[in-house]
Amino acid sequence: MRLMFLSYCLFAFSLFAGHAYAQVSIDNIIQINGVTMTADSLRAVGDVTISVKNQNRGVLSEYTGVFTLVCYKGDTLEFSCLGFRPKEFVVSKNLPGQYFTLIQLMVQDTFYLPETIIRPLPTREAFGFAFLNWRIPSDQYELARKNTNAYTLRTLAYTLPRDGHEAQSGVLAEQARQAMYYGQQQPMNILSPIAWGQFFEAWKRGDFRSENNPYNQFNNSDY
Repeated sequence: MRLMFLSYCLFAFSLFAGHAYAQVSIDNIIQINGVTMTADSLRAVGDVTISVKNQNRGVLSEYTGVFTLVCYKGDTLEFSCLGFRPKEFVVSKNLPGQYFTLIQLMVQDTFYLPETIIRPLPTREAFGFAFLNWRIPSDQYELARKNTNAYTLRTLAYTLPRDGHEAQSGVLAEQARQAMYYGQQQPMNILSPIAWGQFFEAWKRGDFRSENNPYNQFNNSDY
């Protein structure tokens, strides 16, 4: 009897502890809805990386500066963007509720590029030779423009072999087509205008002529 009473006590204590732990964990979670703006003109700053410090997770603000992030109370948020100084915001542990609105102001930062020295060519003839013969390597924007060209993409689609997914889809489609006519004769493609056009073109080229065909002697005679 005493053993049963102790079992009931342990079971009730575990339920109470689990409920209390779950309640504390839920209350510790907060959703931050905010916007990133410039400090001097209050313009929206897009593509700002908002990450939780010392954790491998975060979000990227939209072009309007709006972002949404779920974290724990007490975490530190890091704001970073090219051309702006990095910022940190500590989420207070005493914030009530599970929602918080934040307006983060970003201050523009000055950064320096490496020095570039431009020298002219010595003569007009050297400039003409360089203009006609030098091959300047393409930058990333030019490479992206060439790779996304419609003609290039169409050529690659026709010339590249099928990958595993495309080959499997083709095989399954052919098996499904054959299964539709299992046990019966498949319909002949006699009403296709494309097939008839190919037949007439082959007839004009003389693909059906044969030297041993006796019916071709009238075509070669003067009669």
